[in-house]
Amino acid sequence: MNALLRRLIGLLTLPLRPFQRTARWLRARWQAVVLFFTEVPEDVSLTETVGEALGSRESLAETLSGLGEHIDALRRHLLRSLIALAITTALSFTFARDLMLVLARPLGADGLARLTVIEPTEAVGVFMRVSLLSGLAFAMPWIVLEIYLFIAPGLMPRSRQLLLGAIPAASLLFVLGLAFTYFLLLPTAIPFLYNFLDFRASWRPSAYFGLVTNLMLWIGLAFQMPLAVYALAAVGLLHARQLARQWRAAIVVIAVLAAMITPTVDPVNMALVMAPMAALYGVSILGAAVAGAGRRRDAVRRAAQAG
Repeated sequence: MNALLRRLIGLLTLPLRPFQRTARWLRARWQAVVLFFTEVPEDVSLTETVGEALGSRESLAETLSGLGEHIDALRRHLLRSLIALAITTALSFTFARDLMLVLARPLGADGLARLTVIEPTEAVGVFMRVSLLSGLAFAMPWIVLEIYLFIAPGLMPRSRQLLLGAIPAASLLFVLGLAFTYFLLLPTAIPFLYNFLDFRASWRPSAYFGLVTNLMLWIGLAFQMPLAVYALAAVGLLHARQLARQWRAAIVVIAVLAAMITPTVDPVNMALVMAPMAALYGVSILGAAVAGAGRRRDAVRRAAQAG
């Protein structure tokens, strides 16, 4: 009778079994997410880790094994980032020519027609270069997510939660860097270079688009400064006071970077690059202060729980 009853219940609940498996899978995923954002990592300094590793052969083997796991995790994150970049770059092939027309507008209304191809594969190389820059812009959220997933296990729960906002923020800052280069820097730099000393210019597409894509890439990456500083401050490698005291040295470094990034040596274009980078440095100090305050609160909370 009991066996018959169990069979009857099994037949009646058979249509619900896929939903039950889905519910169990969703519950397990949710528990993993909660654990990810609430688990407190072991707070061991690098000096202590090295000292323990050198203390015995077993400790050294355990440390090397942990290092191997980190390297393997980094490899997986890099591989997924490259796959995402390859997909977005391939999708960019569909509109790369239109994008090239837009990027050539600083040369004039017929900007693309002013460029002269002198090598058989030059146009293909330029097409791929522009597609790669576009693919990087679209893949940036996924790339930042992979970076976040790699460093998050070593952060405190509050830092993980705050740094989660870096994923959309990094994409927005990168796009802002691209827009700054296109709308402010290129309209000033390109006419200056094209008409300098009244020479008859006949630029190659590889030279022009190489200049444009390099500028957009490096300035877009420079706009990531606040997020990078916040991440370093969240793990205790940087402090807001340290950054504030070193502002003079930072201005010198920013000036050197601006001179390297800017295609011209005139002070106007250098100032156009230096001004937002200096402002981003100020924002970075504020971000480091926020991260440092959160880190101190976590330390006080852990001390109170331990006491």
